[in-house]
Amino acid sequence: MNTRNEWFEEFQKNVSDLIAKSPAADIERNVRAMMTQTFSRLDLITREEFDVQAQLLERALARIVALEARMRELEPQSGTAGEAGSEPSAD
Repeated sequence: MNTRNEWFEEFQKNVSDLIAKSPAADIERNVRAMMTQTFSRLDLITREEFDVQAQLLERALARIVALEARMRELEPQSGTAGEAGSEPSAD
């Protein structure tokens, strides 16, 4: 049984060596290098940078919603209700 395990281990090692030395491994390395070079030329950002920008955008949108609500509260007090976006008249 020991020789059988040794035979399987030797067989596995030989297959691994063949795969490592095969043209497929060279092709994979070349494709990876080409893709890395192509991606480096593109204006891409990392996932971390994207997540930071998404958080900033969420905070900005929340602030806009809060400011719009505050404006709706203040408009009746200033007498400009219904004139949102209008310049005050110069009477």
